Amino acid sequence: MSSTASEQTLGDQLQHAIDRLPPDQLSLDALLEQFGPQGLLMLTALLTLVFLIPVSIPGVSTVFGAGILLVGVSRLLRRPPWLPARLRQRQLPADRLRAALTRGLIWVGRLQKISRPHRLPGLVDPRPAQMFNDAGLVLGAVLLMAPFGFVPFSNTLPAIALLLLAIGLMQRDGVAVLLGHLMNLASIVYFGALIGGGGLAIREMWGRVMG
Repeated sequence: MSSTASEQTLGDQLQHAIDRLPPDQLSLDALLEQFGPQGLLMLTALLTLVFLIPVSIPGVSTVFGAGILLVGVSRLLRRPPWLPARLRQRQLPADRLRAALTRGLIWVGRLQKISRPHRLPGLVDPRPAQMFNDAGLVLGAVLLMAPFGFVPFSNTLPAIALLLLAIGLMQRDGVAVLLGHLMNLASIVYFGALIGGGGLAIREMWGRVMG
C-alpha cells in the first residue's frame, strides 16, 4: 500500500473502492479480485455497509453474508478464501449497491471516532487472541445470515459487530475488537428474545384455539 493510501481514513478507502465498482453488474468474485488477500478485512468492512441501512436488494444478504463468512473462515484456518462458484459469480445490481454502500459509510465515520490504533494490543496480537477474533468474524457472519431479516435491527446489530471487529483488527485496536464481541453477544441475546417471544406467542395462540 502506498504512503498516500496509508494516510487515508478507512472511510476514504471504502469510498474509493465503491467508486471503482463496475457500472452495471457486480459479483463477489470481482470484489475478491479487487481487494486481494491482503484486503480481506477491508472487504469485510465494505460488505457490512449494506446491512446498516434499510435496503432490500434480492440476493445481497446471501452473497455478502457468505462473503464475510468466507473471510472469517479463511483467516481462522489460515487458508485462501473459498466459496462455491455459484455464490462467487452471482451477479448483483452494482448501481443499487453503490447507492446503498455509500449511505452505509456514515456508520464507518461514527465507529472510527471511537477507535484508536494500538490500544490494548494484547486483545489483538497474540495467536490465541487472533483465533478468538477470527471466530468472532465467523459468528458475526452466521448471525448476519440468520433468517430474521424482516425484524428491525436483526441485520444491524451483527453488522455493527462485524464492522467494529474489522476496524479493530485493521487498526490493532483491542477496545474496538472488544466492542465487536460485545455486539455479537447483544445480537445473540436479541435473537434469543425474538425466538423466546415468538414461542410464547405461538403457545398463547395455540391455547386460545384449543381452548
